[in-house]
Amino acid sequence: MGRILKSYIFWTYERGNFHYDVMVTLILAFIFITPHYWNYGDHPSVGSFAPSEVVVRSIGADAFTYQIPAEQVRGNSSMPFESRLEQSIGRISGPMIIDHYDTLKDASGKVTAYKVWAHR
Repeated sequence: MGRILKSYIFWTYERGNFHYDVMVTLILAFIFITPHYWNYGDHPSVGSFAPSEVVVRSIGADAFTYQIPAEQVRGNSSMPFESRLEQSIGRISGPMIIDHYDTLKDASGKVTAYKVWAHR
């Protein structure tokens, strides 16, 4: 038994051999089964965008949704709010017509971003 275990560790078996197949099966089982039982911490973080990052999604012909961080819109308070939204969108897509917008808040109720529906 010790000789077999030593051969498994040093991978001395030829391809097509029973023990070779067992080793490959154990490796594949480890690769595909352990993520269900072990948290490797490699999941993407949701909603952690850079403060200047605007997320744009197409929702049809010449229609888009924009997720604009609140820090980017708070900039120039002398302008009307919708003008600041249009300015943030205009830097990315050019002139757009805003249909409506919604505020996105975190768990504590703080406004984190604005979701804007716009079209050309």
